[in-house]
Amino acid sequence: MKPNNTQSQTEQKVKDVVRSIVWQDLRQLTGRQIAYNIILPYPFLLLSWWFASQSWYVLACGASYLFFAAAFRQAHDGYHHSLGAGRRLTTAILLLLSVLLMTSLHSIRATHMAHHRDLLGDHDVEGRLAKASWQQALLGGITYRLAIYRQGLRLSSRRYRMLAWLEFGLIALVIMGALIMSVFAASTVLGQVVLYHLVVMMLANASVGIIAVWGVHHDCDETIARTERNPLVNLLTFNLLYHVEHHLFPAIPSNHLPTLAKRLDTAAPHLTNAPVLPSRATVIKRMKHRWNAIKDKYKNSDDSECPIRKRFA
Repeated sequence: MKPNNTQSQTEQKVKDVVRSIVWQDLRQLTGRQIAYNIILPYPFLLLSWWFASQSWYVLACGASYLFFAAAFRQAHDGYHHSLGAGRRLTTAILLLLSVLLMTSLHSIRATHMAHHRDLLGDHDVEGRLAKASWQQALLGGITYRLAIYRQGLRLSSRRYRMLAWLEFGLIALVIMGALIMSVFAASTVLGQVVLYHLVVMMLANASVGIIAVWGVHHDCDETIARTERNPLVNLLTFNLLYHVEHHLFPAIPSNHLPTLAKRLDTAAPHLTNAPVLPSRATVIKRMKHRWNAIKDKYKNSDDSECPIRKRFA
């Protein structure tokens, strides 16, 4: 399918930006940054397990969110070989995270690379949810993940396909072990923690589509992705929402995306003006618009009949 004028203009803007931005210095990582990238998710994981063992499930869910977001960042940088670790260590990390996150990261890796090659195109399975409504993106989490697996296995090289099947096998063993614990050891602390982790990770995986795809790519007509400038949100998401920056320069580690964002804001503000989260003023404006629409609807209706009775008649 031939690109339309808007797509061609966007592609030209992207090419102009890539040529104008100095970014090669941002590929380098210090030893401390590499250690941070490798260790990042696991303290939150241990904390979530400890909270779950004490039956403090609200705190456990908070720690599990931080683990999932940090692990998602680690896996994402691993896809692009920007953790600072060697290839073998990166492969080992992805295998470990696949078991802990209950999802095959090597199959997702192939689909993610296809997403970068054909961003929101006809063959971009990962970006497909961005074209749906938020309700469809929310409800389609499980079927979306299965489509990712199918395409990932199809696109993977022989080596990565074998790794993906190994991950599926390990995940199956973990699920079988959890089911056995639910019958024979559910009342033990270990059984309690394992079952908690299994349920929370499955729910988190089902929500990835609306957050990591729809949230950063929906309604992107003038830019290739959305980005975020709220420092607290970026802290809690471990820089994952600097998404237009990542698509323009995927080789840059997440550590340096805030620096890249400043350079983009200066050189190409037209590519960074679509936020991931709406501002408070935008939310208030939308609420007022909705409220005025409701008032106008009932103001223009026949007041001779009870509006509640008309509503449900």
